[in-house]
Formats: sequence, structure tokens, C-alpha cells
Amino acid sequence: MSKNLELKKQVVSDIVKKFQDAQSVIIVNYSGLTVEQVTGLRAQFRANGVEYVVLKNTLVRRALQELNIEGLDEVLNGPSAFAFGMSDPVSPAKILSDFIAKNSKSEVISIKAGLLGTEVMTMDQIKSLAETPSREVLLARFIGSLQSSIAGFVRVLDAIAKKDTEAAAPEA
Repeated sequence: MSKNLELKKQVVSDIVKKFQDAQSVIIVNYSGLTVEQVTGLRAQFRANGVEYVVLKNTLVRRALQELNIEGLDEVLNGPSAFAFGMSDPVSPAKILSDFIAKNSKSEVISIKAGLLGTEVMTMDQIKSLAETPSREVLLARFIGSLQSSIAGFVRVLDAIAKKDTEAAAPEA
């Protein structure tokens, strides 16, 4: 086997691993971004545990064939960058949607498609995912609702205890 073919097979297996490890993947057309914009976007991705890479479409097609993921061939044309949500499925969509909203006048980046696990997402599903609060916010809301329920329960118990002590006290 030629050395070039071996390298390509290794790259495809690395791409397969990235897709397997990712909770979500957002595919974007990134043409026209300035160096400053890309640097800022990459910094946001890094801070949120998202891996952002530019990959060759032909190698991604082969990786997707190995994973039996269909429906992305039509979007794998032209410049494609991939945002792999490794620790959180919401972060790639949220960061890209915010970035697109802030840079709406320039139209330099657009979302082509997305995957949640191995399922291809529609644009509406990607938008919904982007609007989903982060894991930390959801956990904080959950804990807040638990605390309010417990606090209400404690107030009821306290009221019952006060009523019992008032009833048990001898009247003078």
C-alpha cells in the first residue's frame, strides 16, 4: 500500500472516532471569515469543550459511510468546518447561532447541517438545540425547584408544629 493511502485511512479512522465521541456535530460553511473572527470563534469553542476543525469533505464522506450515517452527502460540498460537541450537545449549536446573530450583516458563516448522536437534524431542530439552556442552567433551575419545594414543605411542618404547641399549651 502506498504511504499516502495509509495516511488517508488513518485520517478517516480519526474522523470516525471524532464522530463516535461527539454528542453533537454542526457542519458549517465558513468561507469569508477573517482571522480575527476565526480566532474568537475557536476561543469560544475551546472554552466550552467543543472541537472545531476543517476537514476534507471526501474523507468525511468515507467516515460517515463507515458509521452508516446517511443524508449529508449534499451538504459536503465547498468549504466545510465541523464543530464537535464532546462534552455538551448544546454548545456547538448555541455558539454558532450566537456568532451568526452577532455577524448577521456579513453572512460569512452559515450552518449546513447537524447531527445529534447519529441522527441528522433539520434546521429547525438545530435552532431548537441552540435555544436550549446549557446543562449548568438546567441543573441550577432543577436545584432551585427542589429547594423551593423543600422550603414549602418545611414551612408546612413548622405551621403544624406551632399549631400543635399552641393546642397543647394550657390556657390561663
